[in-house]
Amino acid sequence: MRAVNADLFLLSELDISAAGPRCKMLLGDLDGDGRMEIVMVQPDHRQDVRYIPHQVQCITVFDLQGKLLWQTGTPDTEAGGPGSDYPAQIYDLDGDGHLEVLCVMNGRFHILDGQTGKVKRSFELPDPQAHDCIMIANLTGGKRPSDLILKDRYHRMWALNSEFELLWTHTGNPGHFPWPVDLDGDGYDEVMAGYDLLDHQGKLLWSCRDLDDHADCIWVGDVNDDGQPELVIGGSVTVMYDSRGQELWRYDGSIESQHVALGKFRNDLPGLQVAGLDRIVRGDGAGKRKGKDGMFLLDAEGQEVWKEDRKTDGWLTIIETVSRWDDSRLDYILAYRRGGGVLPALYDGHMNIVVQFPTDGYVTHADLLGSSNEQIVIYDNDKASIYSKGNYDVAVSASGHALPQSKRLYHSTLYPGGEI
Repeated sequence: MRAVNADLFLLSELDISAAGPRCKMLLGDLDGDGRMEIVMVQPDHRQDVRYIPHQVQCITVFDLQGKLLWQTGTPDTEAGGPGSDYPAQIYDLDGDGHLEVLCVMNGRFHILDGQTGKVKRSFELPDPQAHDCIMIANLTGGKRPSDLILKDRYHRMWALNSEFELLWTHTGNPGHFPWPVDLDGDGYDEVMAGYDLLDHQGKLLWSCRDLDDHADCIWVGDVNDDGQPELVIGGSVTVMYDSRGQELWRYDGSIESQHVALGKFRNDLPGLQVAGLDRIVRGDGAGKRKGKDGMFLLDAEGQEVWKEDRKTDGWLTIIETVSRWDDSRLDYILAYRRGGGVLPALYDGHMNIVVQFPTDGYVTHADLLGSSNEQIVIYDNDKASIYSKGNYDVAVSASGHALPQSKRLYHSTLYPGGEI
């Protein structure tokens, strides 16, 4: 570990090249030692990542010091890229107190032992295309979520119980990553499937109105301090609905609302704030037409607080909410994959950079050691760097007990949504 500056420590640098290129990183305490492991998920060889869902080619697990713990599958140097989700999550599906790695490989759904990578159970998919992403939900009223939702890229969903028995199907416009949440407190999850809210039996309760394209991301939280959860959806515009289907506001000051993130970013504004990412100009992907995006911030009533006047190119930014980076008790906006030479950074609710990280790449975050603060992991094809506000030893658990797997971590997605 070493100090980058007075406010930033590099806790560990890991050689992850054995996982192969173009992996997605998942995090979880697979062995229960009080420290999370790094799970690198490589997709299979696909040509069109936008329209053909990935399956998993290889999974490689490292500890926080870079030791390779296990690998299943064989890395492919020609693996597809991160243009869509990879069908893999980390969760204790069978409730035995140990995390499993859930994934779709070779046309089947696998439940892998988190400590060894050995297959515990394997099931036939309900449909050959049911592997765009994986969600865990409580659709059968159990004490904990133990049901699964699979989907194809843009049209269909399949709900299954823990025995992989089909509960229901849904055909519609489910967006990138539907979000299961118990909105009415009855012990069953509803599912916000794009612009449609479904009950736990797959019945349509209500739909958002006058929205085009599809939902890019979904957030749930008590935004306006009325004691009830609201749903904020980023799609053709940014909208907020109450749990009964009443639209409370819409922000149409963006060209394409690609990402949103809820948080308490400002202590001088009531309720929560909504950070957003506007894809102002789409690049062509070949460098002939440069794209541009910009962040914005809305208050609890959907009024624009500020909008970034970006001077650099770059149109593929991802934003997320980071909580407990430091002791300020405020959330920060994590922005990465910015392009134009702009490095990953945490921004406060005034659009000030709190910390800019010295390396570029994809980013994920979690409390890796049970320290009560989150760390930031930045990675590329070869290296992962773990940064922290505090100085910790990654060889030692700060908590001394197995770390819980948060809902955000077992709903990992390229299109971050969540609850706050």
